[in-house]
Amino acid sequence: MKGLDVRANERQFIELKEYIDSIRQSQGILMQTLHKAQEIFGYLPIEVQKFIAHEVDVPLAEVYGVATFYTQFSITPKGKHKIGVCLGTACYVKGSQLVLDKLSKELNISVGGTTEDNEFTLEATRCLGCCGLAPVMMIDGDVYGKLEPKKIPEILAKYKD
Repeated sequence: MKGLDVRANERQFIELKEYIDSIRQSQGILMQTLHKAQEIFGYLPIEVQKFIAHEVDVPLAEVYGVATFYTQFSITPKGKHKIGVCLGTACYVKGSQLVLDKLSKELNISVGGTTEDNEFTLEATRCLGCCGLAPVMMIDGDVYGKLEPKKIPEILAKYKD
């Protein structure tokens, strides 16, 4: 995978530096900075982690450890549209694995992957709180229930540019 071009993203690095400077005396500066960096860049590539380590004066290993421990952070790019397929008990019993398999095939990615065009990221999730609509998936904020694998291409077409 190609790394982040620092020069092409100079404006984002300046924004992150200004943010760090504004919270430099705060408790929990690393977590706050990681959240802001992910908001700015969309994910936390190694170049951003190195920058953060230098700016907040913590070892790179600590930055990486925090970034990979907490699920809200991602060290790989995510797609424009995030798809979550519920694999909770009710959904699984009603066939959510078949829905997940169909999505994987249609998008040509595995669970946790992002399409080459960065349009979609596919995730397996736990209960989405819609058990009565099982099986369920969520694309961005849209919930789709009582899914059948054959409906997947039609649903995906709504999100393709």
